[in-house]
Amino acid sequence: MTSFGWQILIALILGVLLGSLAASMGGDPEVNPNWLMTTLDTIGASYVTLLKAAVVPLVVTAVIASIANLRDVSNAARLAWKTLVWFAITALIAVLIGMVLGVVIQPGVGTGQAQPGEYTGSEGSWLGFLKGIIPVNFLGLEATSKMPDAETVTTALNFNVLQILVISAVVGIAALKVGKAAEPFLTFMQSGLAIMQRIVWWIIRLAPLGTLGLIGRAVFEYGWTSMGSLVSFVITVYVGLLLVGFVVYPILIKINGLSIKQFFSGVWPAMQLGFVSRSSLGTMPLTQRVSERNLGVPRHYASFVIPLGATTKMDGCAAIYPAVAAIFVAQFYGVALTPMHFVLIALVSVLGSAATAGTTGATVMLTLTLSTLGLPLEGVGLLLAVDPILDMGRTALNVTGQALVAAIVSKREGIIDMDLYNAQRSGEPFSDEDTHQQLSPAGTRTGTGEGSHALAASGPSDGQRVD
Repeated sequence: MTSFGWQILIALILGVLLGSLAASMGGDPEVNPNWLMTTLDTIGASYVTLLKAAVVPLVVTAVIASIANLRDVSNAARLAWKTLVWFAITALIAVLIGMVLGVVIQPGVGTGQAQPGEYTGSEGSWLGFLKGIIPVNFLGLEATSKMPDAETVTTALNFNVLQILVISAVVGIAALKVGKAAEPFLTFMQSGLAIMQRIVWWIIRLAPLGTLGLIGRAVFEYGWTSMGSLVSFVITVYVGLLLVGFVVYPILIKINGLSIKQFFSGVWPAMQLGFVSRSSLGTMPLTQRVSERNLGVPRHYASFVIPLGATTKMDGCAAIYPAVAAIFVAQFYGVALTPMHFVLIALVSVLGSAATAGTTGATVMLTLTLSTLGLPLEGVGLLLAVDPILDMGRTALNVTGQALVAAIVSKREGIIDMDLYNAQRSGEPFSDEDTHQQLSPAGTRTGTGEGSHALAASGPSDGQRVD
């Protein structure tokens, strides 16, 4: 475990201790909180606010930049279509596993928690979800107004991330069609993505502080009975992550005629970085690097599929997690689920995964799922308390799935460099780039040099951190 991983663990322990201390000091979390409760709540809420602030620019720049990379890919439409199909296939498998685990293990049953006072028990609607995809304005803005009292009206503006993704995709495709005149705009988007990745890393470095505040608030607000159910929830999610990562993925790898051992040894550096960084977008440069130089994915295709996957391919954050979380929230508050709820969970997970962003994907996806199903949104705040623990495993699965689809589609299209894929792994993350020749998108050798692939390590390397 790296020093960053230790920081997260220490923050979790301190959060539990401080939350217990805050609870023992007396006071009501909602009406009359003591100073420690207020401090922990402010720290946790501020970190979540930072995460949410990064969502919109991340989605816009990453989606447009990844579509722009199709300029250099032969048979771009065919590759893009097959990529999206495999994204959907793996997401559907993951969400089905998540739903089965939630129903069988029942992590939220037995808490005796009353339903929130403002909860109306509304039934989710798949038509409402589909209508929500259509942008209501160019910025994907939504306004909600409340009247706390007879004289005051409070209006809040929110971004609909799913609509923003639709807008970004349309803009990216239009820029491709425009051609040369759009080159400055596409270059600007790629520069913007690089800048946002740097900002994301700064936010990630604050994760231990945010973890302390969130877990502390959960302890004093919900008590140890509820925290026990959260432990069951964490275990259920990790069981799902392990099943998808080490049962489903190997089966798909084998079916497509690839070596399971070579895949995992090649993708390991990205898996490790994803686990400790908790950011698919932050890990994206390394995921793309191992896909090209360890798994033999052509560079022009990798530069499309990996950035796109970093915002839309989230088997951990957008499939397993929202499925288990939605069922947990329903059980936690005693809300009965209907067959329509399960259909909506699958629909939102497969289609709505496009609304995730590399740093905040789980939060966005959970909110989208609960609101679509008509479940209490208070569950979002509850589950954020244990989110840092879950996010490590989710992100590791996310980046693994992104590299998996890149390798499978490349293999099925005959553009993968099998010499690189099957090369013996050395003790270093990558060997000399001149060791192998690069394979062009058309499947022909293009010679050695800066763009060439190289070998991968079979173990972790702290030097692969992209910060």
